[in-house]
Amino acid sequence: MTPGYEALTSAAGLVDLSTRGRIRVEGEDRARLLHAMTTNHVQQMKPGDGLYAFFLNAQGRIIADVYIFCFDDHFLLDTEPATRQLIYDHLDQYIIADDVTVTDVTEFTFCFGIEGPKATEVAGRAGIPAPHHRFSHVRAGEYTVASLSSTGTHGVRVFGAASHKEDAIKLIEGAGAFFASDADAEAARIENFVPRYGIDITDSTLPQETQQVHALHFQKGCYLGQEIVERIRSRGHVNKLLMGFRSEGMEAPAPGAKLLLEGKPTGEVTSATVANGVVFGLAYVRVPGARSGAMAEIDRHAVELFSPHA
Repeated sequence: MTPGYEALTSAAGLVDLSTRGRIRVEGEDRARLLHAMTTNHVQQMKPGDGLYAFFLNAQGRIIADVYIFCFDDHFLLDTEPATRQLIYDHLDQYIIADDVTVTDVTEFTFCFGIEGPKATEVAGRAGIPAPHHRFSHVRAGEYTVASLSSTGTHGVRVFGAASHKEDAIKLIEGAGAFFASDADAEAARIENFVPRYGIDITDSTLPQETQQVHALHFQKGCYLGQEIVERIRSRGHVNKLLMGFRSEGMEAPAPGAKLLLEGKPTGEVTSATVANGVVFGLAYVRVPGARSGAMAEIDRHAVELFSPHA
């Protein structure tokens, strides 16, 4: 594997996440609007809090995923590059008589991830320590620092003005982080079961199929798409679940490769990678075959299924 991947898995890697969308939401009704548009409990957030949530359509399908950070006078939404405009337009469409202003600040800001087992140590040496509570954030000089990882390891996400980007790179690399490419980060996130919107989650996916339960709040009240989510909960299951798989002695299967259980097609690969001779991947698997420890077959090779990390 590359030095960048090794840094992400055994030390601290620096991942440039600046192409991700960053949308600022202001106004007196900002919490009420976001609460009514997402799957998580925005109205109970306090400055310094963060959370992960889905935007759904009326049919309960996921149209975007987002990290939401609460500040004194605004929220910051952090999303995939491909859903940046979609979220902006989606929110703007539902602002009618609300006191809400939505601003795309992507081009005026940067975002880095310091990720790996030594991420918090390196961030501390750089003078930008993150809070320990998952998704929470603090101000550190010119930067906002959140406890968040895109690769499923320990992670620190750093936001700042675009004019400070080069200074931030020098500061973080000087503290011991090694630059990791997008390919390095992609391999690490697949290994650690971090699904990505547009690859493992699409606009045909139902929230419970993803197994990302931390994106859902079942006592928050009404929101767009809630009826479908609640119907699934009352029914007790979905027909398929996103599962991880691992195997040795094979090449990484292509997206769309079929997963077989007892010789019958039961699932489909969404992403896969090879790390140190071991294939890791994600696949949707039909229930009841979607269980940790179950043995399946992909491209005539045996694979073991596993569930997301707690």
